[in-house]
Amino acid sequence: MAEFTTGEEAAAKKAARSFKKYSYRGVELDQLLDLSNEAFIDVTHSALNIYNHCNLARKLSSPLLPANAQLVHARARRRFQRGLKSRPMRLIKKLRKAKKEAGPNEKPAIVKTHLRDMIIVPEMIGSVVGVYNGKTFTTVEVKPEMTGHYLGEFSITYKPVGHSRGANMANSRFTPLK
Repeated sequence: MAEFTTGEEAAAKKAARSFKKYSYRGVELDQLLDLSNEAFIDVTHSALNIYNHCNLARKLSSPLLPANAQLVHARARRRFQRGLKSRPMRLIKKLRKAKKEAGPNEKPAIVKTHLRDMIIVPEMIGSVVGVYNGKTFTTVEVKPEMTGHYLGEFSITYKPVGHSRGANMANSRFTPLK
């Protein structure tokens, strides 16, 4: 027989269920959202020690990061160390504005861009971006798993070819009509 539970027991069971917390390379989502762009791109402390004598890297200390955190690949770290130009900064400002204007439980307005080479930073999580693929703008909703990737990776520029359909078409092509 099925057991009948009271409302309190059901609430306790629901509270006992644990959902998987998202973490990006050892940093939980809440901490990831609190990181500044500079702290997100921060290089490892050992790499800082190597480059400190040349003053090529700035020391960025963040209590939220583990000691050896490499949150993004080397190309992204290099790009952010060299500084963001005006266009990527303009996109980030537009995304901030769209998020601020959206309601509490609404998706923000789509921000269209041609910047396929923009690296997704934690600040962009939850935004909706229209990425140009050469013909149209593909809508991309930025999720936590996308951090560190390029916007262009989520807006395919070609139509994938489906070759598997040809075998069936060849058999049915010459059937006579009676």
